[in-house]
Amino acid sequence: MSIGNPEASAAVGAYRTLVPAGLRRRIARRVPPRLRMGLKQLLRRLQTLTLGARTVRGIRARRRWPHLFGADERLAVLAGHGAQIALVRETVSPLGLREANLELVVTLLEEAGIDYFAIRGNSDFRSCLAVAEADRDRVRQILDRCTRTGPVYLQACHGETPRGGAALCGSRRGRHLARGAVVLRVGMVWSDAAGSLVLGLEHGCDIEFWRPADGRLVAPRPNRVTEDVALDEPRVTIPVSRLTGFAALHTRRTRSVRTIRPCADALPEDVRFPIDVVYTWVDGNDPAWQRRRADYGQGGYHTESANAARYISRDELRYSLRALEQNAPWVRHVYLVTDRQRPSWLNERHSRITVVDHSEIFEDQAALPTFNSHAIESRLHHIEGLSEHFLYFNDDMFLGCPVTPQDFFLSNGMTRTFLSPSQVPRWDLTLGDRPVDAAGKNNRRIILENFGSAIVQKLRHAPYALRRSVLLEIEREYAEVHRQTSRSRFRSPTDISIPSSLYHYYAYFTGHAVPSNISFAYLDLAKPEIQRRLGILLARRDRQAFCINDTISDGHDTDHQTVMLKRFLKSYYPVPSPFERKEHEVR
Repeated sequence: MSIGNPEASAAVGAYRTLVPAGLRRRIARRVPPRLRMGLKQLLRRLQTLTLGARTVRGIRARRRWPHLFGADERLAVLAGHGAQIALVRETVSPLGLREANLELVVTLLEEAGIDYFAIRGNSDFRSCLAVAEADRDRVRQILDRCTRTGPVYLQACHGETPRGGAALCGSRRGRHLARGAVVLRVGMVWSDAAGSLVLGLEHGCDIEFWRPADGRLVAPRPNRVTEDVALDEPRVTIPVSRLTGFAALHTRRTRSVRTIRPCADALPEDVRFPIDVVYTWVDGNDPAWQRRRADYGQGGYHTESANAARYISRDELRYSLRALEQNAPWVRHVYLVTDRQRPSWLNERHSRITVVDHSEIFEDQAALPTFNSHAIESRLHHIEGLSEHFLYFNDDMFLGCPVTPQDFFLSNGMTRTFLSPSQVPRWDLTLGDRPVDAAGKNNRRIILENFGSAIVQKLRHAPYALRRSVLLEIEREYAEVHRQTSRSRFRSPTDISIPSSLYHYYAYFTGHAVPSNISFAYLDLAKPEIQRRLGILLARRDRQAFCINDTISDGHDTDHQTVMLKRFLKSYYPVPSPFERKEHEVR
């Protein structure tokens, strides 16, 4: 997406699409990395040579929509997006665009007196409206006229899959698509000012043309509720949030929409309980925190415990919160667990975020201060006001694309567990074990002793879905080792890791969790291929979650890594979240 990202060029994207992964790996082994990067940079520069064509399209756009070039409006002619023209918005979000596209199409239909009803489609990230086939010509006419106010695109779909590229409403190709497609995807394209975040018809509004048969209207493709309806099926009005799991349930009221009774009721898969988010955060650059830590010596039984990379703050939390707001608007409340620290940019006055000090969740104040993440994590379920179901994030975890509650919880309350291909070492506990492996072995001993199964797999370092009541049960069942972990000021070989491992196996064996999958990427800043992998991630934006970690702190690389990561995060998440203070408020 970013102009400077060689992985985002159309030619590189086509190469990845057309060439099988196995063949690409063989080519990569034979072509030196620098040469590969040079070729990608060249392809990116060649793409920018289309600047002349973009300028011509910009002039035409200015003539066609002069009202969109005022102080409050702006258009952007996009490169590499099928010559589309985007509306520039300060607050670009999938939810905002989906709602705007629904509002656009509903307004057009209602102003023309065309009957419609909303349907629960198979995507939570688009809207879906049913219209009788008999009204197709009238729909074509309103779509022809709608681009008088701004660029609106449409696309024919076969089932859920687009067929061909998008066309501007009112264009010759747009009229052709509107004549024959059984499903038309309609919508605007939005972009941030820098053009790094571009959202389009993936958040459009689908118009389905339902055909009459045997006295009923028949759907042109499967949906989540019904194959057909009576010709005189009564209409009801409901909040649009009832039709999707991707909704801002706790932040604002959504508009109402006309639908039919079968679509108005909750479905068995709907998650209807509140979900909160908990972050643990430390600013290792804070001198006061450094002094507190130094008062207790180097700390930790293993060099990894004292590794400075574990405590470097690169402003990841700011961008993780941006990712959360952009991709999970259904979250009710955010709790930030810290040790007498506050990010300078944090808007603590926002009603949906609460800073929780360690002293508020540790019953034994003698255990504080603690510099052991295992200890801190063992007390998260003692946060006052925390919902029964919540997600636990480290600040190096990010949501990469829109997600729904169902991606983390079943509607019956069970949590989803994301197992990793990485394995817990099989040998006995030794003094040389890394803290994460020692805790994994201790977890394995508990599960083996109580359920007769040996833990083999670790869990992905993705948001952990948890239940407060199950965490309380673990605290009661394994009171001694739980207490010992919570009182370990630094990581210890006797620790257990609860929300990142033990909880999920215990919950599975007690009927509270189920193994699931999540599209995920793990990136290590210390790896030589990190810049290329960040570029691919930014170009594709196709992972539901990813983690950017730093396992080994190399002094001379720290500044370079910080600059590289900041550039990536700014491009991926350019829109500030409501949890940030305005720039003029930050001292």
